[in-house]
Amino acid sequence: MMKGDRFSERVEQFKCFVTTLTNQNYVQEEIESSLKSGNDCYHSVRNILSFSLPSKNTKIKIHSSIILSVFLYGCETWSLTLMEERKLRVFENRLLRRIFGHERDEMTGEWSKLHNEELNDL
Repeated sequence: MMKGDRFSERVEQFKCFVTTLTNQNYVQEEIESSLKSGNDCYHSVRNILSFSLPSKNTKIKIHSSIILSVFLYGCETWSLTLMEERKLRVFENRLLRRIFGHERDEMTGEWSKLHNEELNDL
């Protein structure tokens, strides 16, 4: 090996655990993979979350300890754009709406979906 050729090789991508780091910093594939994993994880515990027996607090703990852990695994290597950030928030809010369902208005008795602010308060 020549002295000048020692560091001339350039790495295009590097696989670290389940995350692929690229020199272009593309994370779209990683995000899509995480969305699929999070969705699969939700469907594996969906039966537990759909029952009315577990309290909201228990459902939140299941969501944050199981689903979010799977969904966000490896996210510390992501450099997100605002569009990608929004996509992740939409996914999480959709899961929370599935978990907590609709809410009944005490005054009118009508059912309505939970708004983002209400989901954040949970």
